[in-house]
Amino acid sequence: MSFETFLALSLYSIVASATPGPNNLMLLASGVNFGIRRTVPHMLGIAIGFTAMVAIVGLGLGAVIDIVPGVMTVLRYVALAYTVWLAWKLGTSGSLGSGKVGAQPMSFAAACLFQWVNPKAWVMALTATALYTTTPGYFLSVLLVAAVFGLVGMPFIAIWAGFGVALRQFLSIPARLRAFNVVMGLLLLASTLPFVFE
Repeated sequence: MSFETFLALSLYSIVASATPGPNNLMLLASGVNFGIRRTVPHMLGIAIGFTAMVAIVGLGLGAVIDIVPGVMTVLRYVALAYTVWLAWKLGTSGSLGSGKVGAQPMSFAAACLFQWVNPKAWVMALTATALYTTTPGYFLSVLLVAAVFGLVGMPFIAIWAGFGVALRQFLSIPARLRAFNVVMGLLLLASTLPFVFE
């Protein structure tokens, strides 16, 4: 991979990782509702899950999806249904760190698996592997693309969760927190729709 391609990949991964999307909005909400320590498994699940997804897509799954286009249609509707459920859970969640049934931060495994129904993650993985892998040394270039996303993404994952933690004091008033959770649920749903209905 040339230096110019590596630079373009790095810039693309920065923009893709830093901008709002389902992962970042859920991290923001988790930081508010559960604090940084309880959000760490969620953070690691996104970082490792998405890095693995990029590698798997680049090593053959992307080609399978090109051959069987109906797979993406099914995936879009599964993603929409799951996101509606997540948005509902978020919008109806209780007080900060409450022990209410269902009021738990996303686990490491759930965050890893969420990448497979996250429309923005699919767009990022398919775009990155299509644009930035090279035919000579293809396997290594796929691993490099995945590694860049893993390394670049982690600081932004921490920043989004940190934004949430910074808002905890302001949102310690129950009415504000309820309003925040409803808005975040709606934004989570809105962040998915452009990818689902493109």
